[in-house]
Amino acid sequence: MKNADAFKNKISILCTDIDDTMTDEGQLHPEAYQSVWDLADCGVRVVPITGRPAGYCEMIARYWPVAGVIGENGAFYFRYHQKKMHRFFLQTEKERLAHQKKLKKIQIEILKKIPGCAVSSDQFCRLFDLAIDFCEDVKPLSATEIKKIVSIFEKHHAQAKVSSIHINGWFGDFNKLTTTLTFLKKEMKLKTAEFKNQVAFIGDSPNDEPMWKYFRNTFAVANFKNFEKQIQHKPRFITTGSGGLGFRELSKIIIKNNLC
Repeated sequence: MKNADAFKNKISILCTDIDDTMTDEGQLHPEAYQSVWDLADCGVRVVPITGRPAGYCEMIARYWPVAGVIGENGAFYFRYHQKKMHRFFLQTEKERLAHQKKLKKIQIEILKKIPGCAVSSDQFCRLFDLAIDFCEDVKPLSATEIKKIVSIFEKHHAQAKVSSIHINGWFGDFNKLTTTLTFLKKEMKLKTAEFKNQVAFIGDSPNDEPMWKYFRNTFAVANFKNFEKQIQHKPRFITTGSGGLGFRELSKIIIKNNLC
């Protein structure tokens, strides 16, 4: 990563996508997981920000050495702190259940109109969104088919974001960035002026774009190039490595910059 080690300030928080940013072909390898521990030992708080469901995030918040986790593209955050799980939800239970009914109707329409897609295998762990699998456990769909799925969500006035494996749809005015900012203020006690200097973000796909647009220290792993043409607000730097090796690459740069 040419010139990417020239941070103006020490990085205190690394926000990171998970799928295809920390993982490779659906697996979290030792290099990436060790990097989370190395960053924690250096005093850098890692915050995964993912489209993955509440069930995954509960485990990550409890067992990984992270400061918290933001899930379902910003629907909530979980933080396991001082042996207590703290949960913050963007919607009430009444709102959530009403939205799930509408998402069920969208699901039926998508499965009927777009052959080859499927409801994601982790849908049973989800609280707020509907995840449509276009390449994780199914034969990869074309870009045209992915756009059709997005258009069906949007026709019903739902938000829809494309990750490297799923199209996630939900009702509500939130995304990865909005809830990240809430988490940084409420849980990390950072002031807005501190966000752009002390926080870094690394991701790989279109649903990470709000993060790349807002933060100053922005990165993508090399496989970002698969989506580059779809993204207007791009990261400042791209790692030479893909997936977990790219995450490891950035972690080493941050640790060196912080003089750990």
